[in-house]
Amino acid sequence: MEYIPVLILMAVGAAIGGGALLLSSLLGPKAPNRRKNMPFECGMDPVGDARQRFSVRFYLVAILFLLFDVEALFFYPWAVVYKKYLTINAFILVEMALFVAVLLVGYFYVLGKGALEWD
Repeated sequence: MEYIPVLILMAVGAAIGGGALLLSSLLGPKAPNRRKNMPFECGMDPVGDARQRFSVRFYLVAILFLLFDVEALFFYPWAVVYKKYLTINAFILVEMALFVAVLLVGYFYVLGKGALEWD
């Protein structure tokens, strides 16, 4: 019984989304031609197969970016409560120093393996 407002909200959202898609397909302009039906790739004509292989380094850099980016997000809550808890105990400072040390060990490991070098 308490989930009825949530279900109503989901139904209204789905109805608005579906209605917008339906109206745009019914009322939108339809003038297809060969050029409009071509796939769009950065303003250039598509060349080659869409299923070409990428270097593993591309995925490695992407994963490393996500890893360090998510870890950097932990600095924001710490910075918000830093002054409040520093007056009680200096443990928060030691804890963040250990966190940064682990980050630096990981960063230097990645540099040592050459994961961020492009040949």
